[in-house]
Amino acid sequence: MRKEKGFSLIELLIVVAIILIIAAIAIPNLLKARISANESSAVGTVRSLNTASVQYATQCPNLGFPASLTVLGPGANDCTGAGIIDSLLVTGTKSGYTFVYAPGAATPNTSYTITATPITVSVTGQRGFFSDQTGVIRYDPAGAATVASLPLQ
Repeated sequence: MRKEKGFSLIELLIVVAIILIIAAIAIPNLLKARISANESSAVGTVRSLNTASVQYATQCPNLGFPASLTVLGPGANDCTGAGIIDSLLVTGTKSGYTFVYAPGAATPNTSYTITATPITVSVTGQRGFFSDQTGVIRYDPAGAATVASLPLQ
């Protein structure tokens, strides 16, 4: 009698079960790593927007801080299109976060706020970030940061 070559059904099921166990361990860690990367990107973007706002106020002292993100974006390299940030950031969405820039009401503009909120909490990010003309970046573990939130360390 000849012996058949190959794998039995039991052996294949054991291999599939091992693969599923490994996947069950790896996928949550992958999602946490993506959330962490998105949050780091959001903090870096808020820092960049703070720097860009100060640079704009230096270039255009009669206007003060910018009136919107669009004047920081590509343009004629003047006070209507400073060319300080890229066109992706002008849209206000990057790496799973929505960025809202709100200027102050004075002329020249002496204040602004920047809020970074995850597009989908617990999927693209967990913490929200906030900054203003002081340059201090604050965070809220629930996703909606304000001036009263904790300072980022």
